[in-house]
Amino acid sequence: MIRLKYFEVYRTAAVILISLAIAFIIISLVSSQPVETIRIFLFEPLSTLSRMGNVVEMAIPLMFTGLSVSLLFKTNMFNLGAEGIFYISGIVAAILAIHLSMNGIMHPIVAIGAGSIVGALLSAIPGYLKAKWNANELVTSLMFNSIFFGIGLYLLNYHLRDAKAFSNVSYKFAETAQLDKIMPGTRLHTGLIIVLVLIVLAHYFMYRTKWGYELRMTGANREFAGYSGMKTAKVIILVHLIAGFIAGMGGSVEVLGMYNRFQWTALPGYGLDGALVAMLAKNNPLSVIGAALFLAYIRIGADLMARLSDVPSEMISIIQAVIILLISAEQFLKFWKNRMLLKEAKLHE
Repeated sequence: MIRLKYFEVYRTAAVILISLAIAFIIISLVSSQPVETIRIFLFEPLSTLSRMGNVVEMAIPLMFTGLSVSLLFKTNMFNLGAEGIFYISGIVAAILAIHLSMNGIMHPIVAIGAGSIVGALLSAIPGYLKAKWNANELVTSLMFNSIFFGIGLYLLNYHLRDAKAFSNVSYKFAETAQLDKIMPGTRLHTGLIIVLVLIVLAHYFMYRTKWGYELRMTGANREFAGYSGMKTAKVIILVHLIAGFIAGMGGSVEVLGMYNRFQWTALPGYGLDGALVAMLAKNNPLSVIGAALFLAYIRIGADLMARLSDVPSEMISIIQAVIILLISAEQFLKFWKNRMLLKEAKLHE
């Protein structure tokens, strides 16, 4: 018998399968070669080393933002500020990558460290507003996303833009600031190692430390946590600092690992995608790895499908919408959970 504690795992798997089934039905209706199109979508990302590398490359920023958002969601903070922090921290790292002269070891460390610290400090603002005045963290975080994007775009246009380039991009980064590649034939960089280490540390922090326990208890019931002697205001500010640090590190790593210039003229979208990764991972740090790889895989598959068949890549939006709808629907498969509860209760009679 399936034990109750595995219910959420099976529920998430059911959500993914239903989403893929709906996508396949639509593909069958619009494609002249539906079988070949589905084959491309499912298996083409594994066809070459370069394409497999593309999946992991796309998963790296999703892991950063997914981890950041999962910590906030675990504290019952519906904060989507990772989007703006990811962008502005990338700008900070780019400034140091352009104007700082250091050796190849310290340069990326300093640039990423600065972006991470800026991300932590900026994330603390909505955290402080929530802890001090109970300001809605969703509203404040979305507001700050627009502010950070505006500041970043101003810096790009008026202080970093390379006038000799034929597009709105920054000057080139110093080679010493760019992250090393770790696999020939791909663009995989040392950011993969950084994020995996960070995920393990976050898991240890959340489930093996006093602060992690306070974080989880505050998310479960803030009033009860306060009555138990926990300083919930400090917990809220602390989790915003940590989440901002991780998102800031993600933006810095992505910029220095994948580009030789800063070239984002719009918010990259990784912060909002991080919310989807966190939902798929059920706010578990270790599960963020699989969730990010899954989302990256279907996106690369959709891109290849658009290039090699007659179905546009926008198909992926349908899958994401269904996933969000079903995961956020509390009643989905609740009848199954109730049956499992009754069975376990009878076993203990």
